[in-house]
Amino acid sequence: MKLFIFQIDAFSKSIFGGNPACVVPMDAWPSDAIMLKIAQENAVAETAFLIEGPGKIQLRWFTPEIEMDLCGHATLAAAHCLKTHLNYAQDQVVFDTASGDLTVRMDQEGYHMDFPARMPSPAELPDAIKRAMSIQPVEVLKSRDYVLVYESEEQIKALEVDRQALDEINLDPGGVVVTAAGQKADFVSRFFTPQASILEDPVTGSAHCSLIPFWADKLGKNELHAIQLSERQGTLQCQNLGKRVLISGHAVTYSKGIVYLDEE
Repeated sequence: MKLFIFQIDAFSKSIFGGNPACVVPMDAWPSDAIMLKIAQENAVAETAFLIEGPGKIQLRWFTPEIEMDLCGHATLAAAHCLKTHLNYAQDQVVFDTASGDLTVRMDQEGYHMDFPARMPSPAELPDAIKRAMSIQPVEVLKSRDYVLVYESEEQIKALEVDRQALDEINLDPGGVVVTAAGQKADFVSRFFTPQASILEDPVTGSAHCSLIPFWADKLGKNELHAIQLSERQGTLQCQNLGKRVLISGHAVTYSKGIVYLDEE
């Protein structure tokens, strides 16, 4: 069996920026084990698998370790793949996912993803995470992910993470997001995933399901500009919609290829 595969840099207008995701269109689901092996072979943070239908499009996300419940950058990449490479004629797509229906609107300003809001609540910081952080936060919250709030953007940039300590905690499918008010953006962040092959995720759309309602409440505004301060960096335009959030960004194709698959 031959499958097309596209590698797309999400939340960026140029290659080598944002967060790379692979997108694999399919006619039917292979076994979960095969999809996991494909994700491992791709060696990027997420691989999106999609099946086109007459209405909704089925979408699943795999890291090299697990199947995820929600992924922002790979959803954006999947929408870009449909529109740019698969002759998808509509300006809106509804993905059927493990997190329910996810709508993505597409226009000249980019891709606009309607995701569930996950307002984080005050939480205790686990000892492993505390020991892993070179700088301690001023506030600790949790939704799916731990959200650590810092005093400044400079602290986010300077933060170092002890991987050995962080790997003592299992947060599947979550991670640790560190955030602060930004200098050239409303807020900035970085994201770390314990026990994952890629410790720091370049741009994490799903983490903004928590960051957007938190910063909207803190700053008293519902339209926000965000930057994720990884080495590759990524920019996100955000809107707080109450129970939902709108996460917008651009994408660019890095490569197209063929997977030669002989499922056992």
